[in-house]
Amino acid sequence: MSKRKSTSMTTSAASRIQSAAAKAGDGTVAKGSFAARSQSAAARNAGKK
Repeated sequence: MSKRKSTSMTTSAASRIQSAAAKAGDGTVAKGSFAARSQSAAARNAGKK
């Protein structure tokens, strides 16, 4: 089994994910979706600096 390097979610990456999800749907991002969770993770990681 290969080990993968873990990369923290950045705010710019979360923004791209959320934008794509909103464009693909009806302009909103569902609660609990991957886009919402990525935004939360990015906010958490931004506070750790």
